[in-house]
Amino acid sequence: MTKLSTLILTGALITGSSAYAQMRVEVVGVGSNQIPIAIAAFAEEGVAPAQISAIIRADLERSGMFKIIDAGSTLSETSSIDYSQWKSRGADALVVGSVQKLADGRFEVRYKLHDTIKTNQLSSLTQAAQAKYTRLSAHKIADDIYEKLTGSRGAFATRVAYVNENRGARDYRLEIADADGEAVQVAVRSNEPIISPAWSPDGTKVAYVSFEKRKPIIYVQDLVTGGRKIVVNEKGSNSAPSWSPDGTRLTVALSKDGHTQVYVVGVDGSGLRRVSNSNGIDTEPQFSADGQTIYFTSDRSGGPQIYKMSANGGSAQRVTFNGSYNISPRVSSDGKTLAWVSQRDGGYSLYAMDLASGQELRLADAATEPSFSPNGKYIMYATKGGGRTSLAVVSVDGRVKQRLTTQAGNIREPNWGPFMK
Repeated sequence: MTKLSTLILTGALITGSSAYAQMRVEVVGVGSNQIPIAIAAFAEEGVAPAQISAIIRADLERSGMFKIIDAGSTLSETSSIDYSQWKSRGADALVVGSVQKLADGRFEVRYKLHDTIKTNQLSSLTQAAQAKYTRLSAHKIADDIYEKLTGSRGAFATRVAYVNENRGARDYRLEIADADGEAVQVAVRSNEPIISPAWSPDGTKVAYVSFEKRKPIIYVQDLVTGGRKIVVNEKGSNSAPSWSPDGTRLTVALSKDGHTQVYVVGVDGSGLRRVSNSNGIDTEPQFSADGQTIYFTSDRSGGPQIYKMSANGGSAQRVTFNGSYNISPRVSSDGKTLAWVSQRDGGYSLYAMDLASGQELRLADAATEPSFSPNGKYIMYATKGGGRTSLAVVSVDGRVKQRLTTQAGNIREPNWGPFMK
């Protein structure tokens, strides 16, 4: 078998089709103090390939933060609003809008957000997009609504990367999808395993580990051009890439000197430098939000635990103390919360810790491979059920849970992408 047949690369992303089924989202639980909001059908939205109001409604509903009130009508952004009527129907906010097809083939989406309590307009937005980006226009509106009503930035217009594997068919795909599991695209396809995808901070590249050369090697893939390059191919295992916040470096786990240890390397493969030094295994490194600290897993104290050290190396401090098996550290974008997987009571559970107080919260069971949303409000993870691995999402307070399932394959190794510019 030739190397070319081992890995099929795209010139850019391959658009999703029926061969790569969209994921289905199920929502369980709600956030505290849900905000009642009415979302009217947008005027003339039938001309667009995507129903804008339905996507906005689904985004807000799966966040768990909103109670959706059926508007039962079509209202454009120019419609006269009877605030008392909507307030009497229990809506604290109202979303209205319209869609127009422009002469150049693009679709212009207009929207307004009204506060029925203060009887005023809270926000408005006008976007013109090509047909294939109309779903993105809807996600951006949902983000605007989320931010105006909760005070936190929405993450609906972001993307996720994950591995879709069918071991029996030796089919491994690195896939990219919208945060709601729709619009699936294939970035890399191989008949050898692909693991550990990690987004660049600007959302244009993904680092990952491929076994196409019969050993783990770290690559960086440009999602715009489809071009890719080997970043680290040292003797032994090359694994667990994670980007620095400024996008210039990767922290990786290499076994080139014997035991697996943590290294830092430029994204062009230059300046490889070892930063951890123990007689055990140091792996799964992750930069902190400010790039000054690296969190990692080490068995230097016996069983695996989470440690942290300066990004320049030096002495390490232990972070986890409860339980004898703690792995897969991830840090929120604001640097306040650590998520990780702990083996307790015979299974693997997802935990979150407030790094200031050290207080822990058990968020989900049967969980591996966590990844924070860029706003730090949700964590995506892999979970097993019904003999298949799929993805799930839980809010950092544990109140809201989503499950993303697909008809075929095992979906795992999720990595939630950054906010897009």
